[in-house]
Order: sequence, then structure tokens, then C-alpha cells
Amino acid sequence: MATDKKPDTNVKTALRVIEIIEVFARETKPLSLSELARHLDAPVSSCLALLRTLASLGYVYEAGRRQGYYPTGRLLAMAQRISKADPILEKVLPSLEELRDTTSETVVFAKLDLMNNRVVYLDVLASPHPISYVAVAGAQKDMHANSLGKALLSTLSADERKKLLSGRKLQAYNARTLVTLEAIEADIEASRERGWFANLGESMMDVGALAWPLKVSGNDYAISIAGPLYRIESNLEDHAKKLRVACRFMEQNI
Repeated sequence: MATDKKPDTNVKTALRVIEIIEVFARETKPLSLSELARHLDAPVSSCLALLRTLASLGYVYEAGRRQGYYPTGRLLAMAQRISKADPILEKVLPSLEELRDTTSETVVFAKLDLMNNRVVYLDVLASPHPISYVAVAGAQKDMHANSLGKALLSTLSADERKKLLSGRKLQAYNARTLVTLEAIEADIEASRERGWFANLGESMMDVGALAWPLKVSGNDYAISIAGPLYRIESNLEDHAKKLRVACRFMEQNI
């Protein structure tokens, strides 16, 4: 009996388009067809077909003869329109900006992606410091080794946390990473009591972060303040107080 492979093909094509965008974002320069195919580890013929389609829609252009392809401003324009219309980010952005400005550290707004059991960064406001924590919106992180993940896990029941975390190996990024359900439960309880959820070198040895959960429009989110470990550890109490105040304000006013 014949089977229809079209849906699977469509998913692969959509994924390849996203990968093309990410390659240009990473390389930040025009790329020839062969260069793009090499970065994607894909056949030149399939890359050419996708580039032609994207060019016909106005998303990429040929920089010049033998000078490669590059995205047009349409991609940015579309992204900006989508971002400006986000019903949640538009409301929380002023408070996130104020938190970033008063702490001078990177501020991240995140939510649990229960489909993939990961933390997804919805927005990232970069620190003004030359040495800082760098992340991008859309990044996905493990729940157990992330301050935002711990904060978001705290909004679930113990049974829900057990269901999410058990049955799979939790990656140990280094000796500080908590990899047992018992250790994570104890950390969540201690974090609730002290007033912040922390990741002090548990995923990256020289990076620290503290987070706190909040509920906006009936949904659970979390905000973190992240930066070099030495700066975060030196300002834990002060940053935590500002973070809780910001979360409380948003819960009461959004």
C-alpha cells in the first residue's frame, strides 16, 4: 500500500529554511551556494531550490555575480512586526528594561516548553557590560541546570516535577550540576525560603544567574538576572530583592 510522505517532507523543508536563516545570522556575511550547502551539510541542488524560493518571495537576494546570497530587510521587518504584536512581551518589556538598567546585568524572560520539556527564552535584554552573559531569544535550556527552569518547576506540583524529570538522564554539565530528583526538590524548597532560584556555575562554571517566577494572564513565566559568576554572587541579595519587586509589580499591573 502506498504511503504519503509529503507531510514529513514539508517538515524537513521548513526546518531547512530555519537553518538557512540561522546560518546567515551566525556567519553575518553573504554566502555562496556551495558555502551554504557546506554549512548545512546538504546537497547543493536542494539549497539552490530553497534559495530561489526565498528570493522569489523577497527574503534573500544575490549580492552580486559570484558574491553570494544574503537576507533582505524583509526578514527583519517581518520579525519586528511579529515582536511588536506579541501580547505578553509588549506588556512586560518596560519592567524588564528597568530591571536590566538597575542591575546592569542581562535579563531573561522565559517559559516552560512542556512539549519538549525545556525552558525557552522568550526575550533577552543584554547587559551594558562588555563582559556579560550572552543569550538569544528562542534559546532552549535544560530545566534542571537553569535558574529559570528551577523557578518554573517550582510552579508545578511535586508529582508534576517528578513526571517531567524522572525516566531520563539529567545531564551533568560539571560537578555542581544537580542531577537527582531528590537534590532538585531540596534546592527548590530552599530557594522558595530564601527568595531566589539560583544557577551558580551549574551549567557554565563562570556564569551565575538568579530567577523568580511570576504569573501573567493566568500563565506561569520566570525572569532571571544573569552575568559573570563573581558579579552575581557579590550582588545576590540586592538583585533578588529587585527581581521580586519587579515580578510583584507585573503580576499586579498586567
